[in-house]
Amino acid sequence: MKNIRPIYEQLGVDYYYKNYAHAYQNPHEPQVRNLLIQNKDKINYQSCLDFCAGGGEVSQLLLEWDNNIQLIASDPYTQQLYQKNIGRPCMRWSFEDVYKNKIQAQFDSIICSFALHLCPLEKLFPVVNNLLKLAPQLVIISPHKQPDLSNYKQFELVFEDYSLTEKGKKVFLKSYKLAVSG
Repeated sequence: MKNIRPIYEQLGVDYYYKNYAHAYQNPHEPQVRNLLIQNKDKINYQSCLDFCAGGGEVSQLLLEWDNNIQLIASDPYTQQLYQKNIGRPCMRWSFEDVYKNKIQAQFDSIICSFALHLCPLEKLFPVVNNLLKLAPQLVIISPHKQPDLSNYKQFELVFEDYSLTEKGKKVFLKSYKLAVSG
């Protein structure tokens, strides 16, 4: 399944994952891997949350680099697929859990690949803000420029990069931290 967006629009994200989570595969996995490899020295992976982990594409690469990494994965829909692919547990944390401050852990970084653009706009600021309270670095990988955090002065874009698909479209990686007020 290459283009998931029309299916999300037709069926809704919840319906899609309730019925197809077992078969999810990120169609941009090569670009995700490429972006993480290109930026390996800019991201602190020592203690990492793979948030909205899907089938474990990000986790797989991190574990290839260091099998002893302190890695926690979470996805409200694909825990079984993640566990099957990676052989590790997967939490069920969702945007709603982050929004309601239900996660009580600290990480060096959080990587959210191909998910944050699906966060309801009215919850985007509190979700990103709460994620950045859990880790000093939030890495967002997205198939387009969404989510757009440029209007929020509380978040500072530290760096960004992109990788091209076979069709020449950009997949973006953006790293954020909380802005220092002063």
